[in-house]
Amino acid sequence: MDDVDRFLQQWREQRPDLDPSPIALFGRVHRVYLRYQGEIGKVFESYGLNPASFDVLAALRRSGEPYRMSGTELATESLLSSAGITFRLDRLEQAGLIERVRDTADRRVVYSQLTDQGLEVIDKAIASHLDNEHRLLEGISEREANQLAALLQKLEDSVVAAQLRDQETA
Repeated sequence: MDDVDRFLQQWREQRPDLDPSPIALFGRVHRVYLRYQGEIGKVFESYGLNPASFDVLAALRRSGEPYRMSGTELATESLLSSAGITFRLDRLEQAGLIERVRDTADRRVVYSQLTDQGLEVIDKAIASHLDNEHRLLEGISEREANQLAALLQKLEDSVVAAQLRDQETA
């Protein structure tokens, strides 16, 4: 019995009129997320990054040569808001990992582009990050990992559908 099982048992004893079963899933997802954040944070810190700066550099790297995107594109590709992107880009530029380049056809458009140093950092960081994630998954088989990923996608779809229903009725 883990803590989540204990919480469920306590709720069932204290409020037998309620069904606390969602805690079994969401409680564990939350606990895994918190532990995961701690583990990946160690890898990112070793490269002078945090999860948000890694996310931006990774989006630029995934975009392919010349490894550049507009702020709007980066906001779409990453988990950050437009304001969050601007702040992060300022920090990455100060660190010499990106440079800002104006579009030659439309001077209003500014791209953020990996520098040589930024490319080197993200290439090393992503290799270490994936090694770390493989280490964290050693306790489950590839088949189980694929099943879990599919089920988590289904869970996300269910949460998004509930959000959309709520928006429609609001």
